[in-house]
Parts: sequence; structure tokens; C-alpha cells
Amino acid sequence: MAEKEKKMRFGVIGAGKLGGFHTRTLSKMPEVELVGVSDPNLIRAQMLAWRYNCTAYKSHLDMLNQVDALVIAAPTEYHAEIGIKALEAGIHVLMEKPLADSEEGARKLLALSEKNKLVLQVGHSERFNPAVIEALKHVKSPRYVTIERLGPYDPRVAATGVTLDLMIHDLDIILTMIDSEVASFEAIGASVLSRHEDISNVRIKFKNGCVADITASRVSMENSRRMRIYQQDAYISTNYVSARLKIYRKKNPVIKSLKDIEIVFPKLEKKEPIKEELYHFMDCIKTSKTPTPSAEKGFKAMRLALDITEAMRRFEVSGSDAEALRPSLARSLSDIGHAAGVVVEEGLKNAGIDKS
Repeated sequence: MAEKEKKMRFGVIGAGKLGGFHTRTLSKMPEVELVGVSDPNLIRAQMLAWRYNCTAYKSHLDMLNQVDALVIAAPTEYHAEIGIKALEAGIHVLMEKPLADSEEGARKLLALSEKNKLVLQVGHSERFNPAVIEALKHVKSPRYVTIERLGPYDPRVAATGVTLDLMIHDLDIILTMIDSEVASFEAIGASVLSRHEDISNVRIKFKNGCVADITASRVSMENSRRMRIYQQDAYISTNYVSARLKIYRKKNPVIKSLKDIEIVFPKLEKKEPIKEELYHFMDCIKTSKTPTPSAEKGFKAMRLALDITEAMRRFEVSGSDAEALRPSLARSLSDIGHAAGVVVEEGLKNAGIDKS
């Protein structure tokens, strides 16, 4: 009888929202032995540990000699510090996005993973969204792409701007989708509820002529995550939240009526992106494959997010003196509203729809 495959020992660092998702998912995977979860807030870690039958640790260092792999879901400013310790200890790392909060920290992580021949995967879970996976199969030389990622404010991520916290998902997808280098970008953002930008908009121009408009906001009352891709003879509409995809194609060279347009609704298999992401991570560990997204891809998206954040600093509004800064805030939000209007108008124009 063949020997039963040994379970992979996992630990989770960070008992916040994402850490909770990973802890719950790992606890249900039969191939995994969930060792524990760590958080400086031991009570929060203990609550997860009780629920998912593992051990709570106040310090992640106490867990390093007991695991084969780690999911790091700590605040962004600690990613490099914790990741370096884990990689030095010979542990494979799935680092929740972004890879780090600085190029220096990210480069250290890359160098260590290569030196110690360890898997370093970046947690861009949207890569494993069934709608995104299917949409990318139909992308052929896109001319114009719009993406919006809107949601309510979460005080737990106030230490990081919305660009590095949320927009980075879409930057990763755009850089994967468009086979061209970035030629230039224009960015604008404003802080509304925190000391970092809570809403941001960027227009990226690629050397092959494609243009991408991306908006991220954490001051919206409702969740909305959509991507629209315009290319020769086709329009692809993707809803990340409902994992739905619609494709509009020309049936005839000349459109005389709606009958000349074919609408396709690809059937998508229901899957949990985080579970698929973790299984992919485990497979890369077992087979020594390069993960998707790799640390190099994660670094590229992180660097663009940092560049965008730096470029929009002149539009940021600190919350330290609300009355004095109210006019500046109004101007910034007005500019963002104008930018959003341009996105809609150009999208309609490229789709051949008369705005009036």
C-alpha cells in the first residue's frame, strides 16, 4: 500500500479580515494541517484558533519552526519584515498583496526567495476569479479598458492608500492582459476619510496604443467591481462580484440592427478564488513551478502602484484641518468626477453608442 501523502503544515499571520478568510479556507482543505494563526492581538488570534481548531500565537516567530508554508496577511508595512524572517527560515510564502510597501523591501524578498529556492507568491486573488480567467481567454489586442473597484470604508486599512490596497488588483490584471510597456499615466486622488487617498483614478497609456482607465474607491456605499474591455469587433463586460461575463461580438461587418450583434454568456464554473489560489500555491511548492502571479509580477504591479501614489500626492487632502482644506477637497473630487465622466464618454464612443 502506498504511503499516505504527508499533509502540508500551514500557518497564517494576521487575524484580520483576510487572515480570517485564509484560516477558514485552510481549515477545510484535507491536504493541509493548519498549525496556527498569529496576531499581536492575541484575543483576536485566539478567537480564530478556537473556531478553526488550531493554535493561537501572539508572535509569528513562535510558529516558524512548525510550518512548511505561511500566508502573510499582516498590515502592508510589516510585509517585508515578516516575509524576510520566513524566507530565512526556509518557509514558502504566500504574501497578501501588495508584496511590500517599498521597492527596497520587495527586492529583498525576491532575492531571498531565489537564493533559498522557495516559492514566493503574491495574493492577487482576482487572478483566480472564474470571470476574470474566462475573460482573459477572449482578450485580443484591447484598445480601451475601464475598471472600477468601489466599496465602503474599512478603518482597518486606513494606514494604506486605496491605490496600494485595492487598485493594485486591477493594475496586476491590466499588466497581465496588455502585452506592452507603460508609456505614461495621469493620476488623481483625494483623501476623504483617512490621511491617505481614499479615492483614486488613473489613466494609463501603453506603448502599443491601448488606454486603460482605472478607478478605486473606499468611500462608496455599495460594492462594485467591473471590468469592460473594448477591442476590434468585440466588447467584453466582466462583473467580479457576481462572477458573470458577457461578450458582445459583431456577426456582420456592418451593423444595421441589434440582430447583427451576437451576445454570449460563457458558462462559468463556480469556484472560490482564495481556495484556488491556495491550491495553486501548494502545487507550486510540490512541483517547483513559478506561481501565478509570481513575485516578479507582484513587484511590477506594486512598483506601478507606488509610482501612481507618488504622482497623485499633490491632490491628496490631509484630514488634519478639515475647514482649511475643504475647498481643495472639493476641487479634487470635482476633478475625479470629471475624469469619471471622460471614462464614460470615451467608453460609449468606442462602443459606437451615441451619448445623446
